[in-house]
Amino acid sequence: MNSDANTSAASPDASGQPAVRAATAADAEAICRMRSAYVLSTPLTDAWLRQCSDDLAPRLTPAGDARAYVIDGPDSMLAACALGLVSPVLPAPSYPRGLSARVQLVATHPDHRRRGYARAVVSALLDRLTAEDVTLFELHTSPEAAPLYRQLGFSGSPALMRMTRRSDSAPPPAETSSGSTWVPPEQHAQTLPPSVTFVCLYVTDEDERPLGLRSVYSPSHPWHMIGGALDLGETPWAAAVRECREETGLDIAGPPRLLATVYGPPRDRRPYSTIQLVFDGGRLSDDQIQRIVLAPNEHDEARFLSLDQWQELMPATDFTRLRAAAEARRTGVAAYLDTWGTA
Repeated sequence: MNSDANTSAASPDASGQPAVRAATAADAEAICRMRSAYVLSTPLTDAWLRQCSDDLAPRLTPAGDARAYVIDGPDSMLAACALGLVSPVLPAPSYPRGLSARVQLVATHPDHRRRGYARAVVSALLDRLTAEDVTLFELHTSPEAAPLYRQLGFSGSPALMRMTRRSDSAPPPAETSSGSTWVPPEQHAQTLPPSVTFVCLYVTDEDERPLGLRSVYSPSHPWHMIGGALDLGETPWAAAVRECREETGLDIAGPPRLLATVYGPPRDRRPYSTIQLVFDGGRLSDDQIQRIVLAPNEHDEARFLSLDQWQELMPATDFTRLRAAAEARRTGVAAYLDTWGTA
């Protein structure tokens, strides 16, 4: 490509805006090359490009499940593209046809960025899908691009953004007497970011040395407090009692005493936030310690060590949580942490 082509813009339409067109099967290879070059962390090999192009081409036909809009660039290249994949879901009042779409990729060639091309192709894609009675939309994006999608109606964290959108022919949402728009609960639920709740038990011996269980499956977090995720329908304290019995063979009586609340934001490999509730599991007597029986599929060793000793064995965020629980027991003031898993 020569230097003039590198800096030239995509051809505008009669209104002076970039000319956006619906993609066809003939655009499959160009879209896959945009995905390889500007979306994936590792570019595809030629063999994978051929495989992806062969897969996408028939799906871009009217009978297929893919819809895409593009802006043509110079030299038969694309300046920008947006691809959505339609899939069925169980119907609900917010999506009566039972159709959803995932915005699979949005890409803009570096020479054509900051010109509104991404907004143009995404808007065209959403309009097309809405006209086909798709009303539930999802996408994954970067924190930098999230503001664009919020302007288009999406909500949630960049790891999973959602939107329900009806066609113009659909009845408008009802308004409350205050003038605000009422949203059905099932529709509102689709816009909420996903999260998972965990419980932990801060347990010590009678010398105030915290208990740690060595994991057999998590080398990056080798030492754990007793704990785990809530089962469906389970309360946090019931989960703590169950986890203690499963992981150590011991029963705790309570009453529940919350020491810390720990929040973890979404990450690339964990597209949901986490809430950890750290309860006081009490001080174990020598007899109780002798009766600890570990679950071999989870832990292979139990230790009671001082905080200074634990600091040498734990990642910084793990130790910060442990120290906060110890301080909360000492002072009677519950701790709050909101940077779990960010380091």
